[in-house]
Amino acid sequence: MKRTNEPTSLRGLHAVGSSVKVAAGDVARGFFEVTHNGLALMGTALAVSLIVLGARSDLRANAEQQLLSWLVERQANTIPQVAIAPEPTAIDRVTAAHPQSLPEQQARVAFWLSKKYRVAPEPLTVLVSEAFEIGEKVKIDPTLILAVMAIESRFNPFAQSPVGAQGLMQVLTKVHTEKYEDFGGKLAAFDPLTNLRVGVMVLKDCIRRAGSVEGGLRYYVGAVSSDGSDYINKVMAEHTRLQHVALGKPVPRYIAPARPIITVDPAPLESAAVSTESALATLPDASARRAPAIAPVADDAVQQPSGGVTPATNVTVAQS
Repeated sequence: MKRTNEPTSLRGLHAVGSSVKVAAGDVARGFFEVTHNGLALMGTALAVSLIVLGARSDLRANAEQQLLSWLVERQANTIPQVAIAPEPTAIDRVTAAHPQSLPEQQARVAFWLSKKYRVAPEPLTVLVSEAFEIGEKVKIDPTLILAVMAIESRFNPFAQSPVGAQGLMQVLTKVHTEKYEDFGGKLAAFDPLTNLRVGVMVLKDCIRRAGSVEGGLRYYVGAVSSDGSDYINKVMAEHTRLQHVALGKPVPRYIAPARPIITVDPAPLESAAVSTESALATLPDASARRAPAIAPVADDAVQQPSGGVTPATNVTVAQS
């Protein structure tokens, strides 16, 4: 009897196996159909969405904004937050002011320099105001002071040349260390207003020694291997542009080197009762500044120089 039942059991196992295969095949075909249809539906929806977004700029902009907000929120949640202590008094360290507070001449100069040298007008406002105030005290055209700053550092208060000239007016700090003593030490070279005041002291001493602006600039740049004409031409050209700007005149593209606008006689300066240092010491705070007059520039002095104006380079300051 046992031998007779064995073929029946085998036939049952084969039947069960066939049923499992059929069921598995049906499941696989069903899964394929569902996923295939689902992917097709998703592709169709995506294509329709792209067409709609392409045709509707407002919907596209809204979708981009929502996506950007989601990405920013996701990034903010993944970056660990660092606790930074608030400091409400930090504003006291800022050397900046509103350009609207300047007189008209100074405001024109500040905005023009801001646009040309890509510097924020707020810090330039303080520098322009200070240059006009110091220029009036020491009898130097303020636009000449600003022209020196522009050529020397392009209004970068942290600039430094390979030989160690530092700050806005590129004063050789190691040579003029004593001039920084009244301002707390040589690190004050990187304070914009301090560097401006010390630079004006050096510039006036150079003009006094030379007896003319051009000669003073030659001393200021410390020309040794050349006559310094390239540097002088650049400063004087920028000086003339700034005079045109302050007076509301059109600014020419090419400007010939001008004649000395300031001629300094050494004798009266040496015998003057008020020195450069004492004049600077009497300067008031940045408030209530008065704009000194700027001498007009003759239009016929504007022409293209024969040699052109070369790009600005790092320059140094001669020891006075």
